[in-house]
Amino acid sequence: MPGRYRSIAITSLLLAGLHAGLTGTVSGQIAQNISSYSSTADKDCRKLSGGSADDDGGTRVCPGPAGLVVLVSEGDLRETVSAGRNAKEASSEPAAKAWFGPFSSTTPTIEWRRVARDKPPFAMIQRWHIADIDDEGKDSRPIAKQLLVVTRLQPGSACHVAYIDVKANANPNDLAREAADTIARDFKCGIDKVKVVGTSGRAVELALPR
Repeated sequence: MPGRYRSIAITSLLLAGLHAGLTGTVSGQIAQNISSYSSTADKDCRKLSGGSADDDGGTRVCPGPAGLVVLVSEGDLRETVSAGRNAKEASSEPAAKAWFGPFSSTTPTIEWRRVARDKPPFAMIQRWHIADIDDEGKDSRPIAKQLLVVTRLQPGSACHVAYIDVKANANPNDLAREAADTIARDFKCGIDKVKVVGTSGRAVELALPR
């Protein structure tokens, strides 16, 4: 009899463990983060009269999700992109001062990462084009290299947390989402160094300070 009860007990424990494993898997699937998108195209934004950009650039503010706005500033053929609850707040974030050395510009789509549709985003992802003066095209103009930039958001500061080289990786968008989900919220702006995710390449070389 003791052996029989021992067998039943072990079986019960195994079934309980299996149930917990299956429940955990289902819960994990439900808890997966989601993406939403917004535009920073000129037609979707409001041009600001002031700003820190030079005369040959400009600053515009664009609507984002959950009451956030995106501040895009250009000066000397270089852009910065930041986010906050208003333009003034966005302009004071570290991301608003994150210039790349080479000429740079962004594509007009921002991907926002959030835990649910009714929750504020915790990170944004945007594709950048960075000019490579050491690689000129037939028109003698620098060929741009593509880089995905992951930026963490409030609470806390908004700053760059990860770079993904588009050409050097077969799945750059997946890598950027993974970086946003696993790095952004615990990243300490001004203390932690921007992380290169995946295989490095020329775009990352151009983006990192020399």
